[in-house]
Amino acid sequence: MADSTLTVPAAPISAMQRNRSLKLPLIIAIISCSSLLLELALTRLFSVVLFYHFAFLAISVALLGLGAGGVFAHLLRGRLAKYSFAQLGSRLLVLNALLIMAVLEVVLHSAVSLNLELRNFEKLSILYLAAAVPFFITGLLFSVVFAREGEQISRLYGFDLLGGALACLLLVPLLNSLGAPNAVLCAAALMAIAGILCAKTGARLIAGAILVLLLGLTAANYNGRWIDIIYAKGVRRDAQWVQFARWNALSRVEVDQVGLAKYIVIDADASTAIMNVDPALWDHDVASGADPVSWKAAAPFNWKRELMNAAPSLANVLRPRGDFAIIGPGGGVDVLRAVANGSRNVTGIEINPLIANTIMRDRYADYAYRLYQRPGVHIHVADGRSYLRSSHDKYDVVQMTLVDTWASTAAGAYALSENNLYTVEAFREYFDHLRPDGIIAITRWEFRQPREALRVVSQAMEALHEMGVANPENNFMVASDGPLDQDGRPVVVVAKKSAFTADEVNAVRAHLAANPKLVALYLPGGVNAGNAFSQLIASNDPRGFAEQYRYNVSPVFDSSPFFFFTLKTGNAIRDLRGTRGGMDWRVNLGIVILGMVLLISIAAVLAFLIIPLALEPRASHPRLLPLSYFIAVGLGYILVEITLIQRFVLFLGHPTYALTVVIFLMLLSSGLGSLTARRWNASLKALRPALLIIVAGVLAYLGILPFLLKTLVGLAFSIKLFVSGLLIVPIGFVMGMPFPTGLRMIDGLQSLQEGLTEWAWAMNASASVLGSVLAMVIAIHFGLNVTLFCGAMAYALAGLLASSLTLGSVEQSFDTALGRTGS
Repeated sequence: MADSTLTVPAAPISAMQRNRSLKLPLIIAIISCSSLLLELALTRLFSVVLFYHFAFLAISVALLGLGAGGVFAHLLRGRLAKYSFAQLGSRLLVLNALLIMAVLEVVLHSAVSLNLELRNFEKLSILYLAAAVPFFITGLLFSVVFAREGEQISRLYGFDLLGGALACLLLVPLLNSLGAPNAVLCAAALMAIAGILCAKTGARLIAGAILVLLLGLTAANYNGRWIDIIYAKGVRRDAQWVQFARWNALSRVEVDQVGLAKYIVIDADASTAIMNVDPALWDHDVASGADPVSWKAAAPFNWKRELMNAAPSLANVLRPRGDFAIIGPGGGVDVLRAVANGSRNVTGIEINPLIANTIMRDRYADYAYRLYQRPGVHIHVADGRSYLRSSHDKYDVVQMTLVDTWASTAAGAYALSENNLYTVEAFREYFDHLRPDGIIAITRWEFRQPREALRVVSQAMEALHEMGVANPENNFMVASDGPLDQDGRPVVVVAKKSAFTADEVNAVRAHLAANPKLVALYLPGGVNAGNAFSQLIASNDPRGFAEQYRYNVSPVFDSSPFFFFTLKTGNAIRDLRGTRGGMDWRVNLGIVILGMVLLISIAAVLAFLIIPLALEPRASHPRLLPLSYFIAVGLGYILVEITLIQRFVLFLGHPTYALTVVIFLMLLSSGLGSLTARRWNASLKALRPALLIIVAGVLAYLGILPFLLKTLVGLAFSIKLFVSGLLIVPIGFVMGMPFPTGLRMIDGLQSLQEGLTEWAWAMNASASVLGSVLAMVIAIHFGLNVTLFCGAMAYALAGLLASSLTLGSVEQSFDTALGRTGS
């Protein structure tokens, strides 16, 4: 039983006391808002400062810190009992505000590179643990409050979730207006505000001074002048290159001056050149003194010769005056090539408004000769696939060139690195938006042992099979920018709804002959018959070919859209060793990062959650079955949540939107569910129906969710937000009930076992930490449907374990079986 000196009196309260009673839930909501805002902002920072694979760390870091705080609240309960929550809160919250600033500096100065050296692993571990400290303090405070306020756990838990929901609402506006570093400072400011509410007069002045400092620092850093990226991808950034830099919810975008050329750089990694040429003069030689591309020799430079001597130019050779739909036009390379070759209708679909509007149509419009404002060029800010679904237009070419090659999404290590642009269903939609003789032209970065472009062939072949093309051997052309090597070359895959004609094949052959840099990898009629592309197309069986091939190049679907996951798990270490040091290494290291995160998570869970509690005297060891219930609930919640995030990426158009909208709706509805649950008696009669509804609802989503999202993806974004609420809120509402109800039920066991609340908090957090990684392992290998099914089974297991939360015969029988004689 919690110490009576820590329990808020349950006597009748006055109006002033009643107002004060709202103060604690409000403080909990502000702390929760600050913590989740920090977690989400860290996902953006990690994806820029580190590689996109590491962004996933933020979720594990937060869950680990919260759980470890609960453990140490239990271990230090004797010391903590000497202080009121106001005393603890005023000190720890002010400290936490300062620690969040320190964490920001640690992240910005992290020189973690992309290799498997021990030193790099140490740096990553230090970063992991340092970033967990603010969440540790939050977990400690929450554990103390929940242990002391047993009668209003559901209310406090509800405000906890509502505060998290508010963080989701704040995230996108803060990222768009202030950027990720300033969003972290805002999280620190919220922590200081919570400290002010907790503190007495003297401590309140200190908290207020820190708040003023944080607000002033945020205002001074509005343009990122003082606090911004220092190290990125293990390399110190050279600020003298940067002409323009800005954050938004999707990425950090900057324009770098390299010699006389300008490049748009996304998340300090992916880049696209801004075209500095008048399409009407692109066939004119440029004198060496005015050479616009510094990395070229000081000889007369010809843009037409340069751009048509690239693999994506095959689309322009085949359809020089066709109507183009270009997904991800970036700095305008493909747009320029289409316009200069005579296309009168070019539709560009760019997801990032910073690129499409701020850079290409505003700041650098004159530099780009107003390419995006030319007659016949139509630029739309939207997700490519969602836009095409809502469009009734037909095109001669649908083109994607190196879209999402390296750039981060939001919660890396494959958590959100899936790409719905490259699924079989997406290819069907591209073909459906072509005229009868239209083509798709997709360029990927390819290596000596092909995989990405090869998988593009598999995707297109599977889509053509579904469209009734029995043998598409004459429907493909493949070419590269030179011989394939370890560092990679752009490879274009051109696929046509019908067979290529002899004239089309001859036109491409003539183009290749005129541009010796280009290498034909496959043409109808047989060329390089021994390479992987020819073998795959000749087999006419992408799955059968993938089984025998070194890499996994089998078709991927919306239910498992991990296009970039090409390593076969059994060959992963061997393949990574074989490609170490080249660009190929960067593509495939995600599986190692996922493993590293899993190992670090397991080690941290053991070190900070399990072992400290296990070393307690035997008399304080908890009962296994009640804690297993909280493990099952934590695992089920995280599995369902991550699957829903994955499912809504395509529907909402970008991983950041999916992350914030799904988490917001889940937390909001779960908070309301928790507040509703406090009106019920904490009993099996109330708990089991809720768990049954969750299991039935999640299983129903297996069938209806993919169909509904696919059918409604073409709606306006505002309507899709409303639909998202209709789909997520009901299940989230019920999912908010099992955890607080379980905590209220084990309050009855405290007479036999002290500290169960802290143990339950820790076990729930442990399950969430490991479950966040486990969810991705399951999704990658078995698909999103299996992941969602596992979430339903976790809740089903919680239903079986629910009886152990009472003083019933199940727990007594278990103790007897273990030979225990007392609690």
